[in-house]
Amino acid sequence: MLSIFQKKIFLADLLEGFTDFHNHLLPGIDDGAKELDDSLAMIRKFNEFGITNFVASPHVMGEFYPNTPQTILPALEEVKKALPKGNSIKAAGEYMMDQFLIDQLEDENVLNVVTNYVLVEMSYFQAPINLAEILFKIQNKNLKPILAHPERYAFYHGNSLNKYEDLKARGCKFQLNMLSLSTHYGTGIHKKALQLLENGMIDFISSDAHRMEHLEKIQQLKLKKTQVKLIEPVIEKSKALFN
Repeated sequence: MLSIFQKKIFLADLLEGFTDFHNHLLPGIDDGAKELDDSLAMIRKFNEFGITNFVASPHVMGEFYPNTPQTILPALEEVKKALPKGNSIKAAGEYMMDQFLIDQLEDENVLNVVTNYVLVEMSYFQAPINLAEILFKIQNKNLKPILAHPERYAFYHGNSLNKYEDLKARGCKFQLNMLSLSTHYGTGIHKKALQLLENGMIDFISSDAHRMEHLEKIQQLKLKKTQVKLIEPVIEKSKALFN
């Protein structure tokens, strides 16, 4: 039980029963786990702070990681065969909003996070020129886009939240990275994460863990009580996504 006298609370203490749906656990198919042993070590580390359910979401990028179910599902089966007892794992993808995604949508070859939600991302340099078209095509397939780590797109930073509000109006849900609650990615991204939280714009949270270092930092991440009040509803909504 958490003490009411604690000045700060570990984020990990809030994650019991949580499903992590943005991570790079599958071995050898993107810039996450390199080998099966890496995958299993990361899963055991997740277990230390109460997470036993996973949706692996390898990058899907036409130019760098042209993953499809034909590459993702065999990697998933490799992990499943060695999965520690008490854990469960499924697979989706973290889809770059590019022409490759458009092609996969047309071929109905997209792996969803859950039901009709699909995890998408943008380049860190600029939004796609045809962003509105891509979002329309996603929704035209009866899918709902979850935008990964909106706080990390520096081209949307500034005092105004207009660009984020526009994405919301276009049907995007927002998924915060756990490490954005620290200065891991930089102070600007940390500030934007808190601003989005304070304005009620974050829907879900997940780890985006690529390697053990990320999980070790998440395990040690402490939150102020004011931050806990902001993040607890997001954690609960993330859990409800899988109930």
